[in-house]
Amino acid sequence: MTLERPLSCEELLTTTRTVRNGLDLERRVDPALVEDCLRIALQAPNGNNRQNWRWILVTDPDLRAALADVYRAAFHDRNAAGLARLDQLPPGARSMLASARSLAERLHRVPVFVIPCLQLAAERLPEGNQAGLWASLLPAAWSYALAARSRGLVTAWTAVHLDREQEAADLLGLPPTVRQGALLPTAYPLRATFRPGPRLPLEDVLHRDGWQGGGSG
Repeated sequence: MTLERPLSCEELLTTTRTVRNGLDLERRVDPALVEDCLRIALQAPNGNNRQNWRWILVTDPDLRAALADVYRAAFHDRNAAGLARLDQLPPGARSMLASARSLAERLHRVPVFVIPCLQLAAERLPEGNQAGLWASLLPAAWSYALAARSRGLVTAWTAVHLDREQEAADLLGLPPTVRQGALLPTAYPLRATFRPGPRLPLEDVLHRDGWQGGGSG
């Protein structure tokens, strides 16, 4: 399914969702289309224009299956308690966890994985505040998700596999100086329209001129 019309900027920003269930697992995605989206992503801001991002595009079925096995193991390790009492969870939490489980179980069938990475100067991440470091990658990854949405594709932003990051790195052949930032399964959607997600009102999260100037906590 493709877009019937171009999206406005506001629509693009408010309806680019993490899509877990509504993925068309049978339709091939042209890697050239994904590469077009990544070229757009490279215009994102990054620290001192170092451009130390690296992008892993995975379409090989065997590699996708192996990465999906790592993802599933990490997912079940992380969510074992919640899955054991899934029916007892509040409706919202139950729906979210069931949706995440559906993605984990079918991940190997998603036609394209995009894995944004950082090329570091050393094998270890620096101590202390890493906000600037990851701010040189994650905006570009989100730009990729937006570009994909504008071209009729959808993504699912996830980083569950990073609980077993080294296993994934070994499968991908990454050197020790390269660290993964996310995993974006990419496919065509089963439907063309999406709505803004449920969010707290701005008034509940906005603080003016310091923490005491508003907000709910």
